[in-house]
Amino acid sequence: MQTTSRRGFTSALLAAPAVFGGYKSGSKRPVTGSGAHSFEVIHDWGELPRTIRYGNTHGVCVDAQGHVYIHHTVNAASESDDTMVVFDRKGKFVRSWGMEFKGGAHGLTIRKEGRDEFLYLCDTKRALVAKYSLKGEKVWEVGYPEESPSYKPGADGKRIKYSPTNLAIAPNGDIYVGDGYGSSFVNVYNPKGEFKFTFGGKGKAAGQLDSPHGIAIDMRGSEPKVLVADRSNRRFQYFSLDGKHLAFGAEGDVKLPCHFDQRKGLLLVPDLEARVTLMDKDNRVLAHLGDDESNTWGKLRKEPREKFIPGKFICPHSACFDKDGNIFVVEWVEVGRVTKLRRLA
Repeated sequence: MQTTSRRGFTSALLAAPAVFGGYKSGSKRPVTGSGAHSFEVIHDWGELPRTIRYGNTHGVCVDAQGHVYIHHTVNAASESDDTMVVFDRKGKFVRSWGMEFKGGAHGLTIRKEGRDEFLYLCDTKRALVAKYSLKGEKVWEVGYPEESPSYKPGADGKRIKYSPTNLAIAPNGDIYVGDGYGSSFVNVYNPKGEFKFTFGGKGKAAGQLDSPHGIAIDMRGSEPKVLVADRSNRRFQYFSLDGKHLAFGAEGDVKLPCHFDQRKGLLLVPDLEARVTLMDKDNRVLAHLGDDESNTWGKLRKEPREKFIPGKFICPHSACFDKDGNIFVVEWVEVGRVTKLRRLA
């Protein structure tokens, strides 16, 4: 396993300055939100090397040092096949790795374990979940959930589709994996990646899911709960840690919720239909950030970058806070898009 490819090393030497699409020299950047939830919008953040061209930017997280990790599928025009691109807090390129995730780079979660931090990744193309060091060293990976009774072949002998999209980690280290592009189950593993149990499954009833695309352990209440972005059902759904349905949520306040992050009682929700939502501890909407109500996102996501509208989102796919309350957003657009929302209040 290479931590930094030769191409990635060369890329560091050839790093180009960030290009802030849509801004004229001397013009002010857009601002989104209001009051305590106001942010300056900085599109195309980060000094991306010339040899790397983003494909769909699917995952983002920030480590304890403030390094920002971007997980993308790789554009066909890219010289490098590295799918993980790492920047420092100022947007300077640090390293890249992850050629094995090309075409399948998707969910991304970071967790501190003892003195170290680890990345947990979902690969939709190879249908697996993996744990890596911050520098790209594989710890383990887990593929098709053979042990789950929910995935036993049918009478025709065909295997049920499995394509994990995102995961969350409970306080005890158990790992909850949403099969968002497969059969809409959630599979649970222990910290070593050993299978424990399955819950969910496709449907609209309580306890059923339709594309559990994003997942988190909601720590804002008196006890941790599993929060699922039940995307195609256009809602949240809450479960106990042992997989029992507890409640629905956010119906009418989200469109196509993709994932979550949390900070100081706030819930951050990237929504595929052109906005990022901030909610309070009771999931009441505080702000819709970068909201584009034109309903052109389906077409616009395939357009060249110069067609993107400054200050407006297209297809937010993942988002996270940094330690200062700034927000990083990555979008499901063919040329990739990384936006920093710089906190103003």
